[in-house]
Parts: sequence; structure tokens; C-alpha cells
Amino acid sequence: MKSLKKEDVKQEVFDLYDDYAHNRITRRDFMQKLSVYAVGGVTVTSLMSFLMPDYQDAIQVRADDPRITSSYIDYPSPKGGGTIKALLSMPKNDVEKLGGIVVVHENRGLNPHIEDVARRAALAGFVSLAPDALSPLGGYPGNDDEGRELQSKRDRNEMLEDFIAAFNYLEKDKFCNGKVGVVGFCFGGWIANMMAVRIPNLAAAVPFYGGQAPLDEVPQIKAPLLLHYAALDTRVNEGWSAYEKALKENHKDYKAFIYENANHGFHNDTTPRYDKEAAQLAWKRTIDFFSQKLK
Repeated sequence: MKSLKKEDVKQEVFDLYDDYAHNRITRRDFMQKLSVYAVGGVTVTSLMSFLMPDYQDAIQVRADDPRITSSYIDYPSPKGGGTIKALLSMPKNDVEKLGGIVVVHENRGLNPHIEDVARRAALAGFVSLAPDALSPLGGYPGNDDEGRELQSKRDRNEMLEDFIAAFNYLEKDKFCNGKVGVVGFCFGGWIANMMAVRIPNLAAAVPFYGGQAPLDEVPQIKAPLLLHYAALDTRVNEGWSAYEKALKENHKDYKAFIYENANHGFHNDTTPRYDKEAAQLAWKRTIDFFSQKLK
């Protein structure tokens, strides 16, 4: 069986995976369309294996990392799903109150990658809270396929309330200095944009390749925005031009970066869509931004 590398795989395969990962095609249709690209010793099975996330070998900051404290808590979301489970992380033995970051997952619940990102935020000097919007349905089920299916059963505006409630919890947490921002990925990027609309005292918002807020709600945004987009992500980028125009017309504080030759999901280092250079630069910009706004 041929060992696949990112450069061996056509862009159309990544686009197909994007359709599958966002429930626009079924698993059966995905595999059928993938078969077109199973040539030259490459099988559908090897393509599927190549595209799926690797949560064993790609974790950067593990749960038992001695530099941080990380544990699960529950918080109330009365307008959302009721009781929400979340991962609360912070630097070990910290004696100062820290800026807070709500870390918002993609469209599949709080998987190992997003927990890792939350711990990275803690390692960078913040107290982070990573909620699981699948909590009312039993939580992240252990794999992304089932996670996507579960998340599709929840109303996204109700989930938005869960993350607004996370902001309220973190803002009052004894380890937090009261300044709270949000970073979100994909679905979480939309949540980050919408939290900027809905929360007047949000200190900063960082959407990664997320759907934009409705243009008529842009005037409500008070938080400074740092937006990350992938150049090859035509689906999400369709809404950027109008969104930027609205941000400019309403004199909003924002910076936006579009990363060349990067796919949707480029920050997720557990899949082959990962772009190391773009991801590291975007994360450095994110931490620098939060350092300016939350400390």
C-alpha cells in the first residue's frame, strides 16, 4: 500500500473531506466520491486513513503536563443546555489573577485536539475554559463522526448561549482577572464572532475560519477582533468581503489575516489539512493579541 504524503493528495480530496466534515455529504457519498482518487496503488481505505485525525501522536500539551493544572468542571447554562462540562486549565502554581480565554470547539464537541489547544492557552499564561456543547447529549462520544452527528442535533443558537454562559462563569472565576476573550475554530469561529456581537464587555475575539456574524448586527460589536482565514477555504471566505466592509463602515477594531495555500482547518495539527507555518504564525498572533487585551 502506498504511503501517502500531503503533496501527493489533490486539493479536490481536501475539498471533499471539508464537505464530509461539515455534513454536506454522507459518509457513503464521501467514500464513493473518494474512489475517483484511489489510483496508482492508493486505496479508498488509505485515503480515509490519511484524512482522519490522529489524536494519539499530535497532542502538544498533554493532560498530565507538569507545567499546568487542568481539570473538568460543570457550569450552569440556563438559556442553553442546562449543565455544561468544560475543561478548566491554568499555569501551575500561579499566584496572580490571569486573563481568561474561552476556547470553542469545532462541529464535533470537545475532542482531544481542542482540549490540547486549551492547555496551550494555559501554558501561554492564561486561564482557559473549553466547554463541551455536547454535554446535554452525554458529551463528546470519543470519535469525531459520532460527535458531528450529535452536534447536528443541537440548535446552534442554544449552543451559543452555552458559550456565553462560559464567558460569565470564567469572568467571575477566582483565578481570572475579569478580562475574558474567546478563540474558536470553524463552528467555534462563528461562535467567537457571535459572542463579540452578544457580549458588550468581551475583551477580545479570535475566530479561526469561522462564519461571519449577520451584517446588521455588526454595529453591536465592541470587542477587538483578530480574524484568521485560509486562502483555499472558499466556502467560509465567501462572506468575508461583506463582513469586512461592515466592520470598516462601523469603525470596528479588527485585524484579519488570510494564509496563502492553507485549507480550512489549517490550525488543527491532527489532520493533513494542517499547515505548520500558517498555524504557528496564527497562534503566535493570537497569543500576542490576547496578551495585549487581557493582561
